[in-house]
Amino acid sequence: MKYLPLGDTEDIAASCHFLEIDGTGLVFDVGTDPRREGSASLPKFDWVRDRAHSYVDHAVVTHAHHDHMGAVPVLVEEFPHAMVHMTEATKKLLEFLLPASARLQQKKREQGETEHEPLFTEDDLEFLSHVYLTHDLGADFDLTGMAGNTEVTGRLYSAGHILGSAGVELAFEENGEARRLFYTSDTNMQAQSIIPGGEYPASTDILMLETTLGADEEAEQTSRPEEVEKFRTTLRRVIERGGTALIPVFVMGRAQEMLAMLGRLKREGDIPVDTPIYTAGSMLGVADLYDKTRETTPRLDPDFRVFDVEQERVPYSAEAKKDILDGPGIMVVSSGMMFEPTLSNILARRIVENERDAVLIVGHAVEGTPAHRLQQAAAEGPGAPVRLADGQVQPVHCTVERFRFSGHSHRRDLLQIVERMDPDTVVLVHGEPEAQAWMQAAIEDRHPETEVHRPRWGETLEL
Repeated sequence: MKYLPLGDTEDIAASCHFLEIDGTGLVFDVGTDPRREGSASLPKFDWVRDRAHSYVDHAVVTHAHHDHMGAVPVLVEEFPHAMVHMTEATKKLLEFLLPASARLQQKKREQGETEHEPLFTEDDLEFLSHVYLTHDLGADFDLTGMAGNTEVTGRLYSAGHILGSAGVELAFEENGEARRLFYTSDTNMQAQSIIPGGEYPASTDILMLETTLGADEEAEQTSRPEEVEKFRTTLRRVIERGGTALIPVFVMGRAQEMLAMLGRLKREGDIPVDTPIYTAGSMLGVADLYDKTRETTPRLDPDFRVFDVEQERVPYSAEAKKDILDGPGIMVVSSGMMFEPTLSNILARRIVENERDAVLIVGHAVEGTPAHRLQQAAAEGPGAPVRLADGQVQPVHCTVERFRFSGHSHRRDLLQIVERMDPDTVVLVHGEPEAQAWMQAAIEDRHPETEVHRPRWGETLEL
């Protein structure tokens, strides 16, 4: 089996992994990098032909975060015969989120915010529905390519990450022997507010393992109940002093989990019921999809509806934004990394100098992002400078706290996956170098018989 990473292997963006199995070419995930624009944000699709001397018959999209699915239209344009597999919930999300992405790209081009042409248009997306194939969790489906010499079968397992997320198992024969490969994608063994923990096969031969939190020592030392209590206490203080709590989130997944938690805190009396919760952008549409699929996807409580948590829209005008920032209030807005010029970045610049306000970071912040820079500045002490936007440095006086509500498993849980599945080979993906290095050393120490790979971007491996 040939493996070629098409996305940067020392990062957590533009996830895309190419495999060739005895004549069948397939990719796991087809993401874009939100920090880059135009063709620079895409996986290296040309490497499939130029380096692997192959093609793509099938793609499996594990979930609807843009760093895992944002380049699907481009892949289908490059390989017109490719079929794209996913859960039904992920399909519904793609059909909602990709048109929104097309409109945003066009808007940025028209307003002069970028010189790059859109990667795809809404018209391009009209032709994609016939290549989407959906599958139930635990059901086998065919992934054999047109020129495949052996049958390749896929199966999806709930990943516990966001709505519709799945890990992928492949079953095939190689040199007359039955083999299995499991790709975790973004995975979480522990239950969140809405989504239960992930499920996994009993064993595998090759494990492609995400490593997002591999370098986060504190994540393994904290429990979710402890983090909820810490969050509860901090939020109550901010509201009591009349402040605004800004919660930067990914519009898909983290936003809905945090709204569920805020609804619970209101019901339990930790924050006043009349405290306004503001959301914006696509969150209402995604909440609708969460609610409509609540009885057909894994849930802790199928009766819970995101829309049961009362929400107000962040107003469009600058003056109206200023009014609601007077507080008390809670702003749940994107992006989670606080990239410029997203709403979380704009609002953070308005409150970062105010002592009564707070920025509550509830997920993983990649090094170099505005969210990560804000955490670093806050750790230096009151008044430390931070650059949230180009050419603008501000002193940090607001409360800044990090809470580990990530949709990813911490590194000890990832090691449990290795222990449970007992693979012969582990391929470490979707993580920064420090995270992958820790995971490699830990796996090799506990399982010296296991072969561990940290593939280089563009390097072809024989597995």
